Amino acid sequence: MAGYGQFCPVAKAMELLDERWTMLVIRELLCGSRHFNDLRRGVPRMSPSLLSARLRTLARAGVVERHEDGKQVTYLLSPAGEQLRPIVEALGQWGLTWMPELGDEDYDPHLLMWDLHRNVDLGAVPPGRTVIRFSFDDVRAEDRHWWVVITAEGADLCSFDPGHPVTATVETDLRTLTRIWRGQLSWPQSQRSGELQVHGPTHVARNLPRWFHKQSILPPETAASYAG
Repeated sequence: MAGYGQFCPVAKAMELLDERWTMLVIRELLCGSRHFNDLRRGVPRMSPSLLSARLRTLARAGVVERHEDGKQVTYLLSPAGEQLRPIVEALGQWGLTWMPELGDEDYDPHLLMWDLHRNVDLGAVPPGRTVIRFSFDDVRAEDRHWWVVITAEGADLCSFDPGHPVTATVETDLRTLTRIWRGQLSWPQSQRSGELQVHGPTHVARNLPRWFHKQSILPPETAASYAG
């Protein structure tokens, strides 16, 4: 892209960072995505070719490090990239404070469930396999049901029934769970209003909000409101 022709360090930084999607790619790397397909799931409306181009640009600028191990390619933030963390977190808090309203096009079950599954607090979930089924009543049929399968090794996200016994089912609408995840609504508030229901053992329903802990991008005080 063309430069701004200014010596101001803000202008020089924005020559790299204000290209479309660039800050969202950095957000995904800060959230723990390491591989191309994982990055794509975090920015589903970005074309693969554009994602590749942005990664190359960030690598040339020294913000991203590309590592190859056979056919496996891993992307990591360099020290320069990691220093963007407080900037991205501040942007997220600013957006919640000053641009809180979402349009219909901003609600995406794929992105919400991807972000939710990668923020499971494995230490808070009981031993063994735990399967949480999420059902949205306001989306098209093919996007309505999601399964988060949690084991000691990590959490997997399925858009089809993985065949394991379901520990609990969360029934809600996409808007409600998105607002909870953004810290604009607490889990208990949504249960009291009837906008969200948990079907399962009492101890699971009580502890489930603490199993999903928003990390990285939002500051702790905002993330804490998720559990209410």
